[in-house]
Amino acid sequence: MAVLLIIFMTAVFGAFGDDFIEEIFIKPLPPTHLYSYFQFITLINNNDSFVHSNLSPRSIGEVISRFKVEELHLTLTEGQWRHNQWGYPVVDAAPGAELYAWFDPEVEDIDAEWRKLSATLSGLFCASLNFIDSFNTITPQMALWPTGPVKSNVNVTSLLRYASLPREIVCTENLTPWKKLLPCESSRGFSALLNSRMIHNTNYHSIGVHVRKVCASEDCTETKLEIKQTVALVYDYKIIGSNNWSFIKLFGHGLPGACPLATTSTIYIDITSNVTFPFQLSPPPDKIVSSHRGGSVTNLAVYNIETDVEMINVGVKHNSKEKLGVNVPPPLHFNRYVLGYGKEFGGIVTELINNYWTAIDVVVLENAPWWLPIQLSSLRINSEAESKLVKSQYYSPGRSRQKPYHLELLLTLPPRSTTTITIDFEFVFLKWQEYPPDANHGFYIGSAIVTANLPTAKNYTSIPVSGISYNSTFNASQPWYPAVFRTNGAMVSLPTPDFSMPYNVICLACTVVALAFGPLHNICTKELLLKPIGTPLSLTQKVLNFFKRKKE
Repeated sequence: MAVLLIIFMTAVFGAFGDDFIEEIFIKPLPPTHLYSYFQFITLINNNDSFVHSNLSPRSIGEVISRFKVEELHLTLTEGQWRHNQWGYPVVDAAPGAELYAWFDPEVEDIDAEWRKLSATLSGLFCASLNFIDSFNTITPQMALWPTGPVKSNVNVTSLLRYASLPREIVCTENLTPWKKLLPCESSRGFSALLNSRMIHNTNYHSIGVHVRKVCASEDCTETKLEIKQTVALVYDYKIIGSNNWSFIKLFGHGLPGACPLATTSTIYIDITSNVTFPFQLSPPPDKIVSSHRGGSVTNLAVYNIETDVEMINVGVKHNSKEKLGVNVPPPLHFNRYVLGYGKEFGGIVTELINNYWTAIDVVVLENAPWWLPIQLSSLRINSEAESKLVKSQYYSPGRSRQKPYHLELLLTLPPRSTTTITIDFEFVFLKWQEYPPDANHGFYIGSAIVTANLPTAKNYTSIPVSGISYNSTFNASQPWYPAVFRTNGAMVSLPTPDFSMPYNVICLACTVVALAFGPLHNICTKELLLKPIGTPLSLTQKVLNFFKRKKE
């Protein structure tokens, strides 16, 4: 019966033309980490109406159609990706929550729809996206561009809204509704490996939902809607116990087979380091393929997972306990930190390191909250007020409690160089209701966005060779390809009042009131009764009187 049900469901959903693809990509990160990336792609033919949904999650479809969203990207991340050590991830994400979307040109009030969209997604994913408002939303001019097809006569920049919440914490409450959007949820398929007890103990974990349109024909006159759900995890070999890993060690149990509704279910394992650090795969892969991206070659072991299989436990056993060594730094990496001392002035520094032998064009987007006013007159590139490296500049001043500060720079980084961007800010005083409960912990600043045209001659990205072409965002035959990265976040300590003083006053006042209330209440409520002298003594009183006479 189960086999007949699977055949019937596959035939029904295949008639509608919807496809569901699930993939896993695993790569060792030198020297002591392991990268595991999940992606679940749902392709929908009929994206005009979501009254009847087949494989696609109806809740996401209704959000897209109700608010007329052309493209949507949402990530919830805990931890920081180390670009200089680990290279580039498949999908980069900022710490905390990040949301940006392009709306349909027919939308009249984009800001109103943007607030409704963030509030709806907040309830859908149990996140604090309802805190997104005009005071933390910007419209990037150069840093972000749609990854799907767009009309040539539309100004996509004016249709974009971007916001981030760096304080947002990712937990099981976000993962559970995320898994319910999948066709098989967490009962079958690769999503069954996502055990919240195991993945939240990693050094880095990120979940995301990415919705865009893709071309269904060569001339792109017809489009499909692509809903891609991603999970990125970084494990530490010290937590696992050794550099030998398996699905049971990583996720707590094996893989119970593929999702019955999936068109393909594939596992990719990067075995490029097998030449210098030999290891054995168990069970043996179905085939080994090579990924040619520009001048680099990556060897991948491929597992094609079927539906009716027993529990699968893919693992790696190294022949030695040596570390993988030091990773080659990527062509472009960056760092960000805060300057200053005291409670009056400070500065934000963003370092861009170009390790390549030719110049690289980048766009740097700085998004400072309204309570951290940045001064454009203090902008310095390599300690210079005016630099020839800046090709274009956009600055939108913030407004107290209304809009953030927005700065974008188009730079050409010289080869083999380090470019430092420094801009000063002032510390401001907030109202006492605007401080968080842990005000002395500090205030978080969102990550800066770095968009670059990276060379393909030495591609250090870890994008797997997928059975479909929708994951690729560039052509390897071109000399450059676009990539969007997020720097590490920062934290500043604003002038904070002594919140312990009101606490002490409240405690003292309550103590005084409590001590005064007791006697007054007893006097006002208790009734005094007089006892006659001839009343017979009780047994207890007799015993007490006996001991008193003994003492005398």
